[in-house]
Amino acid sequence: MKRLLCLLLLLPSFAFAWGETGHRVVCQIAYEELLPEPRAELDRLLALDPDFDNFADSCLFADKPERIRWQDHFVNMPRSTHAVTTSDCPLAETCAFTAIHSDFLILLDPQASDAQKLLALKLLGHWVGDVHQPMHVSFQDDRGANSNHVDPDDEDASLHGVWDSTIIRHSLGEDHAQIAADFRDEISAQQRAAWKHDSPIEWVHESFQITISPAARYCVQKQGACWYSSDNMMLDQGEEWRNLTIAADYLQLHAPTVELRLQQAGIRLAQLLNQSLTNGKKNE
Repeated sequence: MKRLLCLLLLLPSFAFAWGETGHRVVCQIAYEELLPEPRAELDRLLALDPDFDNFADSCLFADKPERIRWQDHFVNMPRSTHAVTTSDCPLAETCAFTAIHSDFLILLDPQASDAQKLLALKLLGHWVGDVHQPMHVSFQDDRGANSNHVDPDDEDASLHGVWDSTIIRHSLGEDHAQIAADFRDEISAQQRAAWKHDSPIEWVHESFQITISPAARYCVQKQGACWYSSDNMMLDQGEEWRNLTIAADYLQLHAPTVELRLQQAGIRLAQLLNQSLTNGKKNE
């Protein structure tokens, strides 16, 4: 328990999807899954970047030094939603759905400049990781569980942060390259084939079903909606946040889910990159 509390103390007050290790794992898996020509094109584009020399690190760009296109990091759902059936953004003009689509099209566009493609490459890797983190397909009023304390003595520790980083640190560690290698070894041929043919609608739906499940303890099913708490459907500004007790058994229970989501994100990102990246010099 002491180790868990120490991990929670390291979480930021407004957490981002997966944390650094999770995003790196997704993009490292994707990189290793690339076919030769797309990998060569990715390497060519990344060699133009002044800040990143590998794809795994570049996938952190959307969160640093300040968050880029903040609405594109998540999909906010109405609390009465039960399933994700379309790629529309329910509560905003843009969201992770539109972000994935627009940056994928830039990579496909033969008229796009290298600078445009490089930016789209770094962002696409981040967006795909984001939508596989369940708390990024959630509810706006509590900021995707950022307004759900898991330690009443520490205002910086949230349920969102538990899914971002704590479960990963507790069950996997922080060596993203080794985690990615181990995960790739565990993925079966049948899983690869199935995940490659899924669409972003299915990715988001999968995350949402985890988010609203009773085991996640994120919301309370009541009167056909997923309430913030048993006596409060939505969290209004200025209202007191609810506190949750998260112990080691919670982390152990959800570790397999986090591992699966990271594996799926890596394979699906690789499929997008294999489809969109081609070798050869592009327009400046």
